[in-house]
Amino acid sequence: MPLESVLILLKKHKMKNILITGGAGFIGSNFVEYFAEKHPDYHVVNIDKLTYAGNLEHLKEVEKKSNYSFIKGDIVDRELIQELFKKYNFHGIIHFAAESHVDNSISGPEAFIQTNINGTFVLLDCARQHWMNGPNSIKDEFKDARFLHISTDEVYGSLGDEGLFTEETPYAPNSPYSASKASSDFIVRSYFHTYGMQVVTTNCSNNYGPKQHDEKLIPTIIRKALNNENIPIYGDGKNVRDWLYVLDHCKGIDIAFHNGRFGETYNIGGRNERNNNQIVDRICTILNEIQPKEDGTKYHDLIRFVKDRAGHDQRYAIDADKIESELGWKADENFESGILKTVQWYINKYLSN
Repeated sequence: MPLESVLILLKKHKMKNILITGGAGFIGSNFVEYFAEKHPDYHVVNIDKLTYAGNLEHLKEVEKKSNYSFIKGDIVDRELIQELFKKYNFHGIIHFAAESHVDNSISGPEAFIQTNINGTFVLLDCARQHWMNGPNSIKDEFKDARFLHISTDEVYGSLGDEGLFTEETPYAPNSPYSASKASSDFIVRSYFHTYGMQVVTTNCSNNYGPKQHDEKLIPTIIRKALNNENIPIYGDGKNVRDWLYVLDHCKGIDIAFHNGRFGETYNIGGRNERNNNQIVDRICTILNEIQPKEDGTKYHDLIRFVKDRAGHDQRYAIDADKIESELGWKADENFESGILKTVQWYINKYLSN
């Protein structure tokens, strides 16, 4: 929709403009679709650089909505972000944009520093200048403005066989990716404590579901299996993650954005711990049942163990008590229901190409 038409519509209906960064990515695209549908009183402005991880095809269902606009751009570009603030007078930011693939952070860490640290700083500082008169002085027009920062459980490092990450767990990032996210978390925190800016941070466990990039574990397992290729599993396959269905995460972000206490962190987890061996076994079992191989062999036969990732954390698991008890969020999907929906979505994607 042309900018002039959008601005006329906003004035007529008194809609609030919200900036969503990285909304063409996996979690972001799921969230944009969910949020624009649930909150027609918001005009969603989605900015995405459209790197390899961004896909406008994932936004087809929302792109024709009158309360949605897309802008191709880089959050590191301060001039662009300032221009957008002037045009749209944002009353909120939900910040997804990030380089997130750990393997890529090992081979090329610079992009992670630029986007995850510098990009977060640019967004925060432009919001501060637009929303505030000075430290601890918010402009009257922006008393309800807030900045929600999306982070990861990887900032906490690695767990042993017992225990869970809580909001009080000390940070101990072990990869360039998690270190860059930890840095961005601290910058967000500093803008609350130094300037009184109205920020909230969420740290999530491993997401899965529709629209995830092909490079990630679950899409890779499904894609390789359907192509009758070897399915690579790092090391001994015993690395444990807490798996969160992406739509449940979107609902948690929405709640934290609207109702989270300023300056607070909320951990969002699925309470679904699985190691990689369990993940690949379950996916292969589902595929054997609903998409059996023509030659009668089992998908499990394709599993191959490969050299482990450098600095591979052993276990992540989140305690979601705080967001559950304080904000009333609860995951709707367990792993069995979520993974079945996920496998079916990727079967449709890969077999229709």
